[in-house]
Amino acid sequence: MRILLDTHAFLWFDAEPDRLSNRCKNLLRDENNLFFLSVASVWEIQIKSQLGKLALRLPLPSLIADQEDNLGLQILQITPSHVYALQNLPDIHRDPFDRIMIAQARMEDLPFVSNDSVFRGYPIQQVW
Repeated sequence: MRILLDTHAFLWFDAEPDRLSNRCKNLLRDENNLFFLSVASVWEIQIKSQLGKLALRLPLPSLIADQEDNLGLQILQITPSHVYALQNLPDIHRDPFDRIMIAQARMEDLPFVSNDSVFRGYPIQQVW
């Protein structure tokens, strides 16, 4: 299964796996699954880290490389098609990082691993 991780799901898997649901832990342990992290998450993590709102166990490039090795993580780039798809999203949530990840999940037909209840209003498959 191909799966898109929300920013917090990625961070929790890396540093606080007990915060994940059992279902998420099982998905992340399944070597048959292919995991994606949006470049929007990478951007969001960098910003929060620079502002002192987020402490990482490794510098961000090392953290990403570590999870590429350990989890087989792939970075999902943002394409113009993902941006254009924002026009068709319901106006439920205004956070630009979250909105682009929802558009990516829809366009790429990826289940979205997130504990954020606001996403339940979007036409995506949310996993938690």
